[in-house]
Amino acid sequence: MRINSFGVNGINPYKQQMNKMNNMAKAMAKEDKVEISSKAKEMHEVSKVVLDRQERVEQLKQQIENGTYQIDSKDIAKSMASYYRSMKDK
Repeated sequence: MRINSFGVNGINPYKQQMNKMNNMAKAMAKEDKVEISSKAKEMHEVSKVVLDRQERVEQLKQQIENGTYQIDSKDIAKSMASYYRSMKDK
């Protein structure tokens, strides 16, 4: 008849339980990490610019349709002059 088994398995059950709890805590503490490349950030910024541009075009279309679009001739003249000056330098 066998009363007790041999070995150290049953000597410290509290320590075994603590080891299991520590392993579970370590597994739960792991986090996912996401890194966005600089190229992806640049593409995101470009898409923002495109959306802003589309919004501005829609505003201008509305102003033209309503007849409220005003042209500043001085700004146009300044832009044309600076454009032709830059072309002259090339």
